[in-house]
Amino acid sequence: MELRALSFDNIRNLAIIAHVDHGKTTLVDALFKQSGLFRDNQQIETCAMDYNDLERERGITILAKCTSFVWNDVKLNIVDTPGHADFGGEVERILSMVDGVLVLVDAAEGPMPQTKFVVSKALALGLNPIVVINKIDKSDARVSQVVDEVFELFMALGANDKQLDFPILYASGRNGWAVKNLETDERKDLTPLLETILSYVPAPVVDINSPFKMLVTTLEYDQYLGRILTGKIISGTIQINDSVRALRPGFEGEVERSRLTKLLAFEGLKRIPIENAIAGDIIAIAGLEKATVADTIASIEVETPLQSLPIDPPTISMTFAVNDSPLAGKEGKNLTSRIIGERLFKEADGNVSIAVQKSQSEESYEVAGRGELQLGIIIETMRREGFELSIGRPKVLFHKDPTTRETLEPIEELYVDLDDEFTGIVIDKLIQRKGEMTDMRPSGGGKTRIKFLIPTRGLIGYYGEFLTDTRGSGIMNRSFHSYAPHKGSIEGRNKGVLISIANGKAIPYALFFLKDRGALFVTPGDPVYEGMIIGENSRENDLEVNPTKEKQLSNCRAAGKDENIKLPNPRLMSLEQAIAYIQEDERVEVTPKSIRLRKKYLNSLTRKKMSRIRDK
Repeated sequence: MELRALSFDNIRNLAIIAHVDHGKTTLVDALFKQSGLFRDNQQIETCAMDYNDLERERGITILAKCTSFVWNDVKLNIVDTPGHADFGGEVERILSMVDGVLVLVDAAEGPMPQTKFVVSKALALGLNPIVVINKIDKSDARVSQVVDEVFELFMALGANDKQLDFPILYASGRNGWAVKNLETDERKDLTPLLETILSYVPAPVVDINSPFKMLVTTLEYDQYLGRILTGKIISGTIQINDSVRALRPGFEGEVERSRLTKLLAFEGLKRIPIENAIAGDIIAIAGLEKATVADTIASIEVETPLQSLPIDPPTISMTFAVNDSPLAGKEGKNLTSRIIGERLFKEADGNVSIAVQKSQSEESYEVAGRGELQLGIIIETMRREGFELSIGRPKVLFHKDPTTRETLEPIEELYVDLDDEFTGIVIDKLIQRKGEMTDMRPSGGGKTRIKFLIPTRGLIGYYGEFLTDTRGSGIMNRSFHSYAPHKGSIEGRNKGVLISIANGKAIPYALFFLKDRGALFVTPGDPVYEGMIIGENSRENDLEVNPTKEKQLSNCRAAGKDENIKLPNPRLMSLEQAIAYIQEDERVEVTPKSIRLRKKYLNSLTRKKMSRIRDK
């Protein structure tokens, strides 16, 4: 266990802010290598900080993570933050831990919505940015224009004179170099970036003589240590086995009192045990059972909790219910509403950007979050843990204006980058979804960038349609903008579905005669049940069909055989696509091995009865 020399002058706390796929995790990898954290012959994986399975599969950062390394006797605590707007809550809460931000911008794409979203938060806190134009070696890089766009962005966000006088570096994180002057500097390593961080990011401003205080910003669970709380020490010092109390804003008295059983510091990708820590450092602690994110861990004599940074509210919600289909329990092990509820409340405990509450039905819960992707990640994580769930269609969370009592809905700022030939159909579709185009400009290489303000509900289910319309080449980025008066009704899915009326397995003979009715979602041999959606009807109405119907035997010899039946490839949906596809009266059945679509009410007579009640 390490006994540390206590000095906050040789500490720098820095957050990296960037949009999806602008290269922040790759840049951190390169910093690790240059700092000597890894041996020359040590094998490390690309994007080492994306150690979550889902992060590696999707190529994005989902969870904010702390790391640390020493360079020139200075300890650099670096926080790698998510780049997708749906995980903005992860970004917002860690800004209270850092004293500077590194804004990473793609040399071709320029500043994107998530960059704007998080930079506005950082500037409002008075943090001074360092700008790194990354991926300089891209063939379509437009360096001078991107620098101008960054400056214009900072101006629009109300940056002060010092924040506008930001240092600029040009880098290739993949190749491990950064320079201050593209024309004259040698492109050999990241020393110019590290020197800029040490000179431009201040040491933490702390009160070393006051009692110990730490604001909790992230929460993790360890099977050996229990709850691990991470945060920045605001004042004082702490040693292992010290007694502390947990305080919460708006909570009378203390949340709990305990003794710290473990103090942990960050060293690269690892947490190492330490015996003491000083104000200004970012550490993790164990030993408390009730404290959570936004709580203050402090010495016994402290009476007042620290105020945490407020975050933007959730914009959509989904219903998480027990899987009650005929196939329930065949693939998962966590099935009951009690276990599902415990898991969801545990998730909300450490994820401040979601809210969970029990719905009117005893078997379901309402989970509110920032977007379909964020809630989809939670569902995907649960299914990998052995849960079976029934998921409802995303619903937008409306607000009431306290003065006028007018209904307000969340509005998204949407950027689309697409080939010029597809601009017409995309603009038409988004205007039908109540989008308002606010900017349109060429982005080079035969591409156009269009900016919209559009209701959140107008984007539910649109992404798949957008990819089809742009032949997979379009890029769509979104972030929460504001609340505005309700924009009126938006037309939903214009096609019905094919609904099974029988239980069993899908038969090739039956599917052959159904393929002309529309697109199929199942393959021969797949289990089906009454009320399950097996395809999309080519017309607007729902159609009940029997996918288990077998060929009748006769004494006549047939010209062909069932083995010669040819069926088109089924439309297989990902979890996010399935969630976006369903209507109000439909559900997504999620198990560890399968994703199925179904009607909320499986029985045909019940569906008709509930439909009549809704129409009244």
